[in-house]
Amino acid sequence: MKTYIAGKITDCPDYMEHFAEAEEQLKRQGHAVMNPTILPPGFEHHEYMKVCFGMIDACSELYMLTNWQDSKGARMEHEYAEERGKIIRYEGEASK
Repeated sequence: MKTYIAGKITDCPDYMEHFAEAEEQLKRQGHAVMNPTILPPGFEHHEYMKVCFGMIDACSELYMLTNWQDSKGARMEHEYAEERGKIIRYEGEASK
């Protein structure tokens, strides 16, 4: 399964570790993973969102980290994925 990770990045000092741990866990489960933390610094939020929406389009599911509701971008990604009928899983839920 192709999976996009969504969660809080802005004002979250340990976001790199949180995303990396989720990515490794998903890879161990056999997923191909899109991790938005690979994007370079220096762009505006709306520019990042365009790229992230494209990453979501390439995936069949979203994996929402526990802090996703505290993030404007992750909430936008969740809504975008819902509108497109993507599978949405949440960190801490039992795997299917």
